[in-house]
Amino acid sequence: MKKQVSVSFMLCGLLFTVCLITANIVEQKLIALGHIEATAGLLIFPISYIVNDLIAEVWGYRKARLIIWSGFAMNFLAVIIFRLSIVIPPSHNFQNQEAFALIMGNTLRITIASFVAFLVGSFLNAFVMSRMKILQHGRHFSLRAIVSTLVGEGCDSLVFFSLAFAGVIPTGDLFLLMLTQTAMKTGYEIVVLPLTNFVVNWMKKKEETDVFDYDISYSPVKLKEI
Repeated sequence: MKKQVSVSFMLCGLLFTVCLITANIVEQKLIALGHIEATAGLLIFPISYIVNDLIAEVWGYRKARLIIWSGFAMNFLAVIIFRLSIVIPPSHNFQNQEAFALIMGNTLRITIASFVAFLVGSFLNAFVMSRMKILQHGRHFSLRAIVSTLVGEGCDSLVFFSLAFAGVIPTGDLFLLMLTQTAMKTGYEIVVLPLTNFVVNWMKKKEETDVFDYDISYSPVKLKEI
């Protein structure tokens, strides 16, 4: 019997991937939120964690692991295409090569930092969601959504800013940036929590599933377990 993937799960995976690719493009712009400086990736990147919560809660850690690696692969492909499009000589009709390269071409250090931080943060987010769901016997989704985001986003920020800007930004400013980003992204999760709760409950009823991850491997690389 062939394994089937629901349309809802497929759409969640697509949204997750679009958020990652979009965030990597817009995060180069610094925005001002009052007196707080942040990257434009703040506008969309937290959505990927909300989708991660949704998938881990409804379909379980195995499916979250599949989506995380799928998103990583598509993001990696996008970065390769971006690089190739910069390297290939422009047509004489294209007058914006420098601007194009500036926007689409992150430095290798930032790209690697982004990839590593994404994997660490996403897997920790899914792991915390999965384990807390078992410990809480499926109750208190809001609490585990907040805690998992705090852990995932916190580690994501710690890894990314450490790898990308250590030695470039003063240590005190670096830690302040980590704390600010984590707090704002977690705050984002809290603000939209009523909507997240509604979507999770609706999705469980629609899909007629509510997975508890008993006796599974939490190894990030065990992709055969889908």
